[in-house]
Amino acid sequence: MPVHEITDPDDDRIADYRALTDVELRTRWEPPHGLFIAEGELVLRRALRAGYPARSYLVESKRADQLADLDAGDVPVYAATAEVLQRTTGFHVHRGVLASFHRRPLPPAAEVLAAARRVVILEDVNNHTNLGAIFRAVAALGVDAVLLSPTCADPLYRRSVRVSMGEVFAVPYAKLERWPAGLEEVRAAGFTVLALTPAPDAVPIQRLTDGQRARAALLLGAEGAGLTRAAMAASDVRVVIPMRRGVDSLNVAAATAVACWELGRDDPLA
Repeated sequence: MPVHEITDPDDDRIADYRALTDVELRTRWEPPHGLFIAEGELVLRRALRAGYPARSYLVESKRADQLADLDAGDVPVYAATAEVLQRTTGFHVHRGVLASFHRRPLPPAAEVLAAARRVVILEDVNNHTNLGAIFRAVAALGVDAVLLSPTCADPLYRRSVRVSMGEVFAVPYAKLERWPAGLEEVRAAGFTVLALTPAPDAVPIQRLTDGQRARAALLLGAEGAGLTRAAMAASDVRVVIPMRRGVDSLNVAAATAVACWELGRDDPLA
């Protein structure tokens, strides 16, 4: 596998990796250019296994052997010192391995729903750390897909991918472009839309009926703000995770994990 040494952080060959800590810049740059960045060898390999085509690899020079087993084909492999990597990306790349990948077109929501039994729907979740943690919980706890409102953060942003440990590649997801009217599409596909809320008159999640659990679509809102009134009104059942010691709610990623576990607690483990 030929490795090309990079000595100049402004080298145009590694433009994909420039200023990775600038969220606004990366948001403007990555989706329009059809790319995303994977950080760390584990995440990189999960992206490859999921079928995402690589554009290039960028590694710390002393770590180049970590990718020696990859069949890079025509995909360039660049190597640089830790200093050059830091000046290029804007942070210390302590994992020493980065890769740029081509995005794939998102499937329509109807296609994702048709193949799912249980889904999570997110409204306005724009914190990349929370989004990555939600995808990891969804993958681990047996939920089949994630649907996003138009204002949600990008699941393929570097921080989301890293926090999910690459599980964003394993979980199908799509956008509901009409919001909250798109929830009617979910309901028409046979799902019961369960809106998570701390409201005292909501149904405790462990008391849902078998029918409400059968094809559940968990609907969660942004940290702090929660679900909008319009989304709440478009749901079928308002559901609460009972709290103790006066705590009124959980972080949205933690709430997702608890709710997913509760809905799937009787599923076979195989």
